[in-house]
Amino acid sequence: MTDKHERTIVLIKPDAIQRSLVANIIHRFELKGLKIVGIKMISVDDATVREHYAHHVDKPFFDSLKRFMQSAPIVVLALEGFEAVKVVRQLAGATSGREADIGTIRGDLSMSLQMNVVHASENVEAAQEELKRFFDSKELFAYDKIDFETLYSESER
Repeated sequence: MTDKHERTIVLIKPDAIQRSLVANIIHRFELKGLKIVGIKMISVDDATVREHYAHHVDKPFFDSLKRFMQSAPIVVLALEGFEAVKVVRQLAGATSGREADIGTIRGDLSMSLQMNVVHASENVEAAQEELKRFFDSKELFAYDKIDFETLYSESER
């Protein structure tokens, strides 16, 4: 893996689970060429919600956010690729589904700021923290993907 090859995290939120959008969302990442290196369905406990949304804990909407994130399971994806953090955020679109560009996951599949179907790591540092929060090292896989040489130029490999 080169310096530009990164791992990032995507949380497929409860609204996407309830609306049967999981396969559609995963498919978009796969179509782009990102490699799934970890995937699981979990229920998030209070401590995890508080840690993941620590920047919102003191805000008036936090209790509502916590209830939403615990209203159904979530699917956690670990994705890998060249500049994966940036690529995943572009695919996800703006945080508000109403403001996200058509063609992005949120722009096509959501209308809400909170119920926006996915969370995507904000930057490389956040991705590294979130990977540790949601995956044990034994749950992340390293393997050769057969289309690697057709996705990236020689200088990107």
